[in-house]
Formats: sequence, structure tokens, C-alpha cells
Amino acid sequence: MSPSPALTARTTEDLRDPPQILSRNGLLRTRIVVERKKVRLAGRDLWALTYNGMYMPPTLRLRPGDRMEISFDNKLDHQTNLHVHGMHVSPVGNSDNVFLKIEPGKTFTYKYTFPKSLEPGTYWYHPHPHTFSAAQTAGGMAGLIVVDGLDEYLPAPLRGITERVVALKDFQLVGDQIKTTKLKIGAPTTRTVNGQLNPRIRIRPGETQLWRLANIGANIFYKVTLPGTEFHVVAKDGYPVNKVYSVHSLVIPAGARYDVLVQGPKAGVSELRTLPYNTGKAGNQFPRATLATVRSEGEPMRPAALPTAFAPVDDLAKEAVAGRKTVTFTENKAGTLFYINHKRFDHSRIDFRAKLNTVEEWTIKNDSDEVHSFHIHTNDFQVLRINGKPKINYGLQDTADVPPRGNMVIRIRFLDYPGKTVLHCHILNHEDAGMMAVLQIDK
Repeated sequence: MSPSPALTARTTEDLRDPPQILSRNGLLRTRIVVERKKVRLAGRDLWALTYNGMYMPPTLRLRPGDRMEISFDNKLDHQTNLHVHGMHVSPVGNSDNVFLKIEPGKTFTYKYTFPKSLEPGTYWYHPHPHTFSAAQTAGGMAGLIVVDGLDEYLPAPLRGITERVVALKDFQLVGDQIKTTKLKIGAPTTRTVNGQLNPRIRIRPGETQLWRLANIGANIFYKVTLPGTEFHVVAKDGYPVNKVYSVHSLVIPAGARYDVLVQGPKAGVSELRTLPYNTGKAGNQFPRATLATVRSEGEPMRPAALPTAFAPVDDLAKEAVAGRKTVTFTENKAGTLFYINHKRFDHSRIDFRAKLNTVEEWTIKNDSDEVHSFHIHTNDFQVLRINGKPKINYGLQDTADVPPRGNMVIRIRFLDYPGKTVLHCHILNHEDAGMMAVLQIDK
């Protein structure tokens, strides 16, 4: 069945932060129950796939060097698993191992040991069982992870400022159910912020707030803007930038995150929007939509001086290159089957090998007529060039768009963790239909 038109609403409630689960004495320990359940969403009672019974589940909040233990209880009628997206952590054993299958009725304990070098910023968690990733994420299984420490790089007057999670989640609606099967990427979809429809974000004129913009949906793109107000980017994909830069809009593919400073506009009401965005003639055209209503009110504040220089970052362009690889994205004419280097995903096949403690240069080619989003697990990468044009190095990232019939050159350092991991298009419909490959990192 085709989904209903996207829901819209006037602002009736303030933006709510999701509940938080915090690490204590270096350990975050919690239980996550996965189940299909009715939730109150956009003024309706809807069937969704939930973590702990919530469409917008708890934010997991920890510090570099912490450990995390999750008792993961699968009450669905099909297999699932858990991926901590973007995090530099072991991809094997009972850590961030996407090859695990947690069968219906089973409980599994995930154990993660994060390095002290883990970058502060915004990450997220979602399911990653091959062929079910899109369905389960689109159904509602997605939540945020925050690694504290960005304050270290902010000037003293900006430490402890109001911080807002702005988690972008969308759902397609059929009757009283969130659609999970036969998902069409360009179908009408309702966009929510923290699971709310057009919530109100309050800010004082001139006040500086930290917003954690995160696209934790399965497939769709956002082009986020707050007319008349700039976003001052301090971190991308959980990696603090070396130089704060300012933009009027941000294209955020599924899986990507930006931590931004926002300064309150003059008193009044404005709209946080996503603008029309076209991913190519074989792709989709996403319409403009209102995400939230921003109300600037109260006693004006003198705008704080924003930082320019920020965090130290790696520059892999200066490193010796131990190997080069080409990763080519293709798809069939119908747009139903997707390939990396002309092969569909096979978990038992090793597609690429790399050596620990080396830097490699990869060319990601997109031989199709739509955007694909390159994502790799375990280690972040630096984008050197897109279609031959050099890119400024603000820091590493874990998700990047490759233009139709275009290419991107990146460098990756394989650090700390050997083992079997994956790379894929983070449009999850494409990943599930074959656009994923296995990378073996050898000692």
C-alpha cells in the first residue's frame, strides 16, 4: 500500500530532549528491549518498532575511555542486531559486530571499550542486520549517542550553554502503522524532530545554543536551514573541526550529524526547514518541509564571540600511502539491485583488505545517476577531492555523498582495531539490496 500524505501540524509543544542514560564511574550499563509497540506520535497512536517502548529512545551519554554494556533483548518476530554508528571501537566479538544475529526471543550482552582518543560529538545507534536494516530503522529503531568533551574546545563563555538534540526521524504512514516493507524512498514521509511534529525551539535574541543535528532515518536527505540565521559548525560526524565554519544550509544524508552553534535571531518566529533537494535523475526529489518553529523571545543577550580555531585534527594528506583502492557503486537499470565493484554483498566473502596502522587512499566512484552516501565502519576518513576539486580539511567524517557519475578521493587510517568490518551506501534501501562490502583489517 502507498503511504498516506505527510502529516503537518501547527506548533503546540516545546521541543523535548529524549531521556538520557549516563555513564557512571566510566561505565554505561543499560538494557534495550526491542519490540513492536503502539506509540503516541504526531497526535496519533501508531504501531512502531521501538527501543524500550519509545519512538525516540534514550540518548546514551558517555565520555572518551568509558565502557558500555547493553543487555539487548529481542522481542521482535525476526532477527536484529545493534550498530553504534560512527564510533571508533572494535568491530568483532560482542562489540560493534554487525555480523551478529540476535534471533527472536534471545537476549545478548554487548560490551564496548572505547579508547581515550574517542572524539567528542554526536553519534547514533540503529539495527544493521543485512536485508532488514532499512525496515527496522524506518520503523523507528534509532537513537542518539553523545560523547561529551566538546566543551574543552569552546571558549569559557560558551561552556555549559543550552544544548539541544535535534534528531531528524521520518516515517511513512499506512493506516495506524509505520510502513516497514517495500519502502519507496521518494514516497510521502512525515518528518519529526525528537519524534515530535513541528515542535517549538525557544532561544533568546543573541543567545548562543549548541544544536546536535542528526539524520537518524533510513533513507531520506535533509537540506536544513533556519532563514536569516547561520549554522556555525563545530563537529561533523562526531569529529570536532579544526576551524569553525559558517553556512546557511546543511545537506544531511541518512546517518550524518553536525554539531552547530546557533545564535538567537531578533525577537520573533522563524521556521527550521528542510529545502527541496534532488539526488539525481535516477534518484529522488525531496520537497520542502517545516521541521520546527523557532521562537526567539525574552531578554536579549549580547551575542558571544564565536571561536574560529577549534580542535586539532589529523591531516592524512601529509601521510605516506600504503595502498590504493577503487570502490565503484553501480545499480541495475530498474534501481532494484545495487553493487560495489559489480558484486552484491556476501558476508562470507572478503572484498577488501587493509593493514592496521597504515593509511590508504581510496577512490569512490559513482557510476549511477543518483547520489550514493559512502559510509565505513570502525575508522573515519578524510575527503581530499570530489570530482577532482580539492576539499578543505576541517576534520574526519564517516559519511559522505558521492555525486551521480562522479567520484570522491578519500584517505583512511586504520587504527587500533583489527578484524572484519563493512563499508556501504548509507541509503539503507541500497545497502539492503546489495550495496555493501566486507573489509578485513589485518594486524
